[in-house]
Amino acid sequence: MEQMRQPLVIFDCDGVLVDSEPLSIRVLIDAVKAHGGELGEQQAYQRFLGRSMAHMVSVLDADFGIHADAAFLERMRQDLYRSFEADLQPIAGIADALSAMPWRRCVASSSQPERIRLSLGLTGLLGFLEPHVYSASMVANGKPAPDLFLHAAREMGADPADCIVIEDSPAGILAAQRAGMAVFAFTGGSHADREEYRTEIAALSPDVVFDAMPDLLHLIANYISDPAGRPTVAAP
Repeated sequence: MEQMRQPLVIFDCDGVLVDSEPLSIRVLIDAVKAHGGELGEQQAYQRFLGRSMAHMVSVLDADFGIHADAAFLERMRQDLYRSFEADLQPIAGIADALSAMPWRRCVASSSQPERIRLSLGLTGLLGFLEPHVYSASMVANGKPAPDLFLHAAREMGADPADCIVIEDSPAGILAAQRAGMAVFAFTGGSHADREEYRTEIAALSPDVVFDAMPDLLHLIANYISDPAGRPTVAAP
């Protein structure tokens, strides 16, 4: 296998740049409960992790009988943003990794652009990535379809074969694979300690699995220089 050219590194946002997934899931569970439904934490992660707002709206309507109209979504947005402003933290080590990263990078997230920029702004990361912020709202199909990652590559002028996607969700890993991109699965978020989650990630056979963001730069460098001999799991 030939050495990869200088890559474009495409970051998911939630669970990769910011440790937002537990906050988001709690707001969703509370919203469903307020409308008379019942949604357990494990079920919420399985059905909604890494998925777009359009997917969420569709599932709530079809499976929970909840019409997520504009008022419902606005209440959720306000609750989520309050939670972010109070408790959102960056993933440990991500600021140093971004600061030292010599390769081009961008964000491609299932979240809405406003939410992505709020998350990155609150955690001091926006300056490392702006203006290259891409949202599932910009494409026809969200993850696990490849549309968003292919859109980001086109906008950045990169060949999909030269892209490395950093993802935490099964849907995002599938999307990257379907886009013909390398994918590094990050399992260091506070939502990633569930055995079912780690089993599902492993079953998808991402190119690299790692759980410490300070390892990212040397993992990318190793992959670029020798993708045929890449590790599948980072050393502890």
